[in-house]
Amino acid sequence: MWRHRARARKDWRKTVVEQGLVFPVTPLPDGREIPYWNEEAWYEFTVDEVDMLEAATEELWAMCLQAVSHMATTMTDERLGLAPGSLEVVRRSIARKDPALYARFDLVYGADGSVKMLEINGDTPTGLVETGIIQWKWMEEVMGEMDQWNSLHDRLVAAWEKLLASGHFSGNELHFLYDLGEEDSYDGGEMEMTCYYLMDTAIQAGWATLAHPMAEVGWNPETRDYRDANDYPIRNAFKLYAWEEMLREPFGRYIVEATEVNPTKWIEPAWKVLLSTKALLPVLWELFPNHRLLLPAYFDSPHDLENWVAKPLHGREGESIRIHLEDMLEDVVMPGDYGTEGWVYQQYAELPSFEGNRVVLGSWIVDGESAGVLVRESDGMVTDYFSRVSPHVISDGLAPSPDQVAQWLSERVGPDLPTLPTES
Repeated sequence: MWRHRARARKDWRKTVVEQGLVFPVTPLPDGREIPYWNEEAWYEFTVDEVDMLEAATEELWAMCLQAVSHMATTMTDERLGLAPGSLEVVRRSIARKDPALYARFDLVYGADGSVKMLEINGDTPTGLVETGIIQWKWMEEVMGEMDQWNSLHDRLVAAWEKLLASGHFSGNELHFLYDLGEEDSYDGGEMEMTCYYLMDTAIQAGWATLAHPMAEVGWNPETRDYRDANDYPIRNAFKLYAWEEMLREPFGRYIVEATEVNPTKWIEPAWKVLLSTKALLPVLWELFPNHRLLLPAYFDSPHDLENWVAKPLHGREGESIRIHLEDMLEDVVMPGDYGTEGWVYQQYAELPSFEGNRVVLGSWIVDGESAGVLVRESDGMVTDYFSRVSPHVISDGLAPSPDQVAQWLSERVGPDLPTLPTES
């Protein structure tokens, strides 16, 4: 992997906004703006690197599914910082074999060729527009003869088609619900933007859709079901709203208490709450000790780790993280309000740095298969709200024909995809 400097396209900001990226820059508290989409640099991968990273991503996904089953049968709500009854909802979801759509791993790709998993966002991952649309359009305009590790859009459409044909859902109507976030947050409508992009991919797959904020969802006590802003029953729903928050609220307790007459069928499913907590990290290390793709991780204390990162179980975007290195006078402590739910301690992994730009790879999984990468840069040791994304290309791969793309997609779909075990 290499980083190259580049000249940004004229009117790049207007271009990416028109393509769907509603926040091309990140506002700072002092009123200034910094780029979120950064095309003054691009990253180069080789075919061999992509093959290796794809295989690592899919291997990690299979391991995570095993960990979900183990956590559901051996752990408690209190241990995981979840609302009472949450794990029972998870167990019911696993027993039903509720299907899932997608997730994103955060990976460190070291200079020595090693790959390590930092964490996974399996419940509410964002960054789809940047990956599937913006960097692809950049490549077509700037390096049209090249290829990119990026089948995200096609795989999302195919996954929605598979979900529609599965028989698991009630008809073809699908609500898309999203968290509006806090007024003073930095996301700039990220949840809404991501939700509408996913809705577009679902429409292409044949779903009939409607989108609005989760805050507009209501409960009908007479019919005992969830209703949308038009008082229409919500039978199937995709949500960008964290399960651990939803199950803690009065709104979500109807699910915990199994009050619904006709339960809403959710994407992502309830078992994804176990892929949204950092508790997954020590569980993976317990189940797969010394695995080449994992970093040592423990509950509650660093144990024998000399250099470590303390992560709150439900933390997001680097908030409340603490980094301790033996050769530093003071720990790095990120602001945030997380931590009362519990902590895990993970071995510190040095991020690759290119002229001070520290890189994390966001590796996507869609319907169990690797689907592309989002390159995120940060100035500091933690990838937070002020990080930026840059495009990439595969330097030794030329742009494939549509027939070649269709063949690759079909070859990678098979009956041997990992499934969620129903027993530990």
